[in-house]
Formats: sequence, structure tokens, C-alpha cells
Amino acid sequence: MPTREEALALWKKYNKSESLYHHALSVEAVMREYARKLSEDEDYWGIVGLLHDIDWEMWPEEHCKKAPELLKEIGADDDMIHAICSHGYGLTVDIKPEKEMEKVLYTIDELTGLVNATALMRPEKMKSISVKSVKKKWSSPSFAAGVNRSVISKGAEMLGFELADIIQTTIDGMTKIAPEIGLWPEEG
Repeated sequence: MPTREEALALWKKYNKSESLYHHALSVEAVMREYARKLSEDEDYWGIVGLLHDIDWEMWPEEHCKKAPELLKEIGADDDMIHAICSHGYGLTVDIKPEKEMEKVLYTIDELTGLVNATALMRPEKMKSISVKSVKKKWSSPSFAAGVNRSVISKGAEMLGFELADIIQTTIDGMTKIAPEIGLWPEEG
């Protein structure tokens, strides 16, 4: 398994966008949160989250198709490659999320965007965000219009988890790294 340092170096080799970096860190943090909750390997799940959009910035038209080639540079195994590619199921690829880790990634990828957008609208950012505040924004289709809510719903269904619980775990994971991703209120 590649180390986090190797994964981060690979990510930085192919991506420069600060907002995409914050998204990668958010997905990594939520994947780690889920791994803890489900008694899985936090480092493995975290690396999958960190690298899930490895090919997005340079090859958006080949998203989840170019990824295997890039991931092999750091010796990613077939399970990691499958997990990362499966988050594009029904959007860019026909690789279905089958394992629990893959279903979590598929579900929370879009959800981190909605939580991020919700936090940015609040003076307290992640410090005071709640499931209720995210659900309120969920029901406004014009808010964070780029977030594919149907993917989140399909993922929740695949997992058999309640949407409120998924939102809470996403909030918990992102709150742990909020200062690093610009989602903690300024002190002063």
C-alpha cells in the first residue's frame, strides 16, 4: 500500500487547484471517519479518499478512466484502483461500487461539496454546522447546484444507511480538518 506521503506527492504531481485540494482532504477525512466508525483500515480508506479525483484536473473528460494508469505509479493495488474508479459509476464509468468502502466513497464525494457550501454560508462555518442546516440547503436545488443529490441518495440506498447519519458522519470528518480546508471561523 502506498504511504500517505506517496499518495499526496502523486496528487500534487497532477493537480494544482486549491479548491480541489481542499475537496481531496475533505473526502480523505470523511473516509477516515467512516473507517473508524466501521472498524476498517483508516489509512487505506483515507488514501482512497485523497486520491479519488487524481485525474480530474488534467483529464476531466477521462475522469475515472485515466486514474488506473496514474495510480500504478505508486503501486496502488487493484482494490484501491477499483474503489477510486467506482466513484464515477453512472457518471463517467460503468464500474459499480460493490464493497462498503466503495459505496461510502460514491456517497460522500458529492456530499462533502454540499457540506462545504453550507459551511461557507455560515459565519461560524463548520463550528456550528448541523444535519438540519445541511438538509435545509439540500432541499434548495439552486443552492450548490453542481452537487448531484441523486448520487448521494443512491449511495445512501446502496449502503442502507440513513441520510441524516451519513450527513452527520460527513460533518464529523470535515470538522476535524476544518482549519486546514478554510472552514473554521477566524479567531479575533
